[in-house]
Amino acid sequence: MAFNFGATPGAGAANPTGAFGGFGTTTTTAGPTFSFSAPTNTGTSGLFGATQNKGFGFGTSFGTGTGTGLGSGLGTGLGFGGFGTQQQQTTLGSGLFSQPAQTPAQSNQLINTASALSAPTLLGDERDAILAKWNQLQAFWGTGKGYFNNNIAPVEFTQENPFCRFKAVGYSLMPNNKDEDGLVVLVFNRKEVDIRSQQQQLVESLHKILGGNQTLTVNVEGVKTMPDDQTEVIIYIVERSPNGTSRRVPATTLYAHFEQPNIKSSLQQLGVSFSMARTELSPAQVKQLLQNPPAGVDPIIWEQAKVDNPDPDKLIPVPLVGFKELLRRLKVQDQMTKQHQTRLDIISEDISELQKNQTTTMAKIAQYKRKLMALSHRTLQVLIKQEIQRKSGYAIQADEEQLRVQLDTIQCELNAPTQFKGRLNELMSQIRMQNHFGAVRAEERYYVDADLLREIKQHLKQQQEGLSHLISIIKDDLEDIKLIEQELNESIPRGVVFS
Repeated sequence: MAFNFGATPGAGAANPTGAFGGFGTTTTTAGPTFSFSAPTNTGTSGLFGATQNKGFGFGTSFGTGTGTGLGSGLGTGLGFGGFGTQQQQTTLGSGLFSQPAQTPAQSNQLINTASALSAPTLLGDERDAILAKWNQLQAFWGTGKGYFNNNIAPVEFTQENPFCRFKAVGYSLMPNNKDEDGLVVLVFNRKEVDIRSQQQQLVESLHKILGGNQTLTVNVEGVKTMPDDQTEVIIYIVERSPNGTSRRVPATTLYAHFEQPNIKSSLQQLGVSFSMARTELSPAQVKQLLQNPPAGVDPIIWEQAKVDNPDPDKLIPVPLVGFKELLRRLKVQDQMTKQHQTRLDIISEDISELQKNQTTTMAKIAQYKRKLMALSHRTLQVLIKQEIQRKSGYAIQADEEQLRVQLDTIQCELNAPTQFKGRLNELMSQIRMQNHFGAVRAEERYYVDADLLREIKQHLKQQQEGLSHLISIIKDDLEDIKLIEQELNESIPRGVVFS
């Protein structure tokens, strides 16, 4: 009952399938250890051997093929799983985007569909034309059954039929993780808060599902909210070898293990609704996807979608069939928008906090500068007093006398009113005026309405006219006073003295 991720060397009877049996059948005896190592016996198919289904998973099937080539179709997920091919298959199969060769049953299906849409013979009269239009409407809608012949079963119309009109092509981001990174996505039908609060219990439960091997460690790479109260958890497994080295279990290996029926049922009991390996696509796989249009998608529309791809290196066209798929993508887009807005809010808060810290730091820098200037002056005064005490009792030396003469000369030049002192005083006055006017302009800014400005001008003009009229009256009165004084002086006889 060993839980092996590879075959153990040796020969013997086949290992019976247990609760944590291998990832395939092996002809070796059961080993006591849980190992992700590659098998050494060429007679085994390997628990994680060559037969692996690395489906290109989007959830519900979009293609109808049963081969392993390109996986299990398109539906509820946006991620890209592995894309490996099985060694038992000689081609890429009839998976998601492949176009398999038509079988006789498919040919009959197309003939029956064409008969139901164009020429039904169910009633044998003019009502068959009405029935044909009804069948066309059902085919366009992508649901219902098309009756066309009494002896043949009706055609089942699905959204994958080529006549369905509710189709579009979107774009999804291709993963850039390598298989060696070992990232596997598990989608839980639980809220993110519940997952985060019980993350340790979840890790322990996953470790038990993996067999409880002490050489394996379950690590959570990230937790992300999804629509409909679902949560995406990305995990990887680290395997430690006896010599002390460690490595990550490949993503396709871990995904293949999770897809085993007994393991899958255990994961469903934990609330896992979907799982996939997050690995990048090889150039050959991308080419295969782009060359073959998905089932039910017009090749012309598919080619146009490839031409309109905004970033072919990172995005890949994905068919959208039906309103449910469109609604799901809309919910995912809304969820991502909320996450971006939350991140922007966090960044905005960080920027505000940094701005406050910057303002506080600038104030402290200015304060420290003032302290430095004050300390510099105090230090200079201490040095002056120390130098005076040190030189006390000594005669003035020649260099000191020369320095004193130079200082006196500079002082005289500065004190001269017509030279530097006057210019300095003038410059200081201009600086003070500029600072004053600049502060006034910065603090007081007024805006006068055009009509109000016109009224003010009119009022000032009237005042000016009134002042001019008043000045003219005063001038006339002065002339009259001068005439009166002149007449009085002439009318009084000379020599008359008033006592």
